[in-house]
Amino acid sequence: MHELSKAFKLIWCFAKWARIESQLSKKLSQFSSLKRSDIDHMTTTFEKKIKILREKFFLSSSQVNVNDIAESFISLTVSFNSRITEDKVKQTIKWVKADKASSTSDISNRALQVNLAELISILTSLFNACVTHKYHSKQFKKTQTIILCKLKKSDYIDSKTYRLIALLDIMSKALKSIMIKRLSDIVETHHMLSNAQMKARCKQFMILTLNLLIN
Repeated sequence: MHELSKAFKLIWCFAKWARIESQLSKKLSQFSSLKRSDIDHMTTTFEKKIKILREKFFLSSSQVNVNDIAESFISLTVSFNSRITEDKVKQTIKWVKADKASSTSDISNRALQVNLAELISILTSLFNACVTHKYHSKQFKKTQTIILCKLKKSDYIDSKTYRLIALLDIMSKALKSIMIKRLSDIVETHHMLSNAQMKARCKQFMILTLNLLIN
């Protein structure tokens, strides 16, 4: 009876929403007032909020002096098969989460996974063409940057409580993942990285890192 009563309440709530809420015009989302720091006054106008966020996330770049960095060159010729196989494309597409947010193309990974049997040869040919001609499609370079609230903050008046996230094209993600794995395998196989290099490497354990620091 309890489960039946709970189901009846859900149906009643849905019927009420369909009768009232669904007929109303969609409300525009409201962005809270912002300030740069505790001493700044509150900003309420849309233009000033945009200015604060622009200054927060898009800082002016400064010229970096790299003259003190010693040049290095590895005289090593590596031969490998650059062709991307259908199995590798299929594995990569299935590895990415189905409903992961995509960029401006609005092509979701779920759509690629559902229609993978029909698209696999097209995607493989496209990726191989990019590698062969050393060309990255303009569509792959497009990103959509959105602002998200940081979780568990007491208030969202301070601009520091927000962060950026860049949404990339889902096919660009697949190609990037394939190339990163391939390059990683090449540099590891031919010992092209220092043993002290830890970041973005597989099988570099915490114990090894601690031994390098101690010794």
